[in-house]
Amino acid sequence: MAEEEHRPTGGILDSVRQLGATFVGLLHTRIEIVSAEFEEERIRLRQALLLAIVAGFSLAVAALLAVMFLVVLFWDTHRLIAMGVLFLVFFGVGAGCVLTLVRHNRSRPRLFATTLSELAKDGERLRKSS
Repeated sequence: MAEEEHRPTGGILDSVRQLGATFVGLLHTRIEIVSAEFEEERIRLRQALLLAIVAGFSLAVAALLAVMFLVVLFWDTHRLIAMGVLFLVFFGVGAGCVLTLVRHNRSRPRLFATTLSELAKDGERLRKSS
């Protein structure tokens, strides 16, 4: 009976199967992380697009009404100056928005950053264990 307890239980094939199962589990986890990050990015982009559309429409209507009001208000005295000032204001706001969008786009985190860092950690662990 003592010999049965010390005998190896599986051999090399069981070790290979266990290694394969571990690899499949690791791969499954990484795919789940990629999927979750992709879904989060999709939801974030959809929300941002919807908010941008609603904000753009609302601000465009408000700006149009404001311009019409001011031009009518100054129609008899300084209509060209009023239109010129309003043009400069709206141009400045639009240019500022474009610059802000460019800056935000450059500073956003890389897509799948978590997945890539986990894969790097996995590679480092495999190098240490070999």
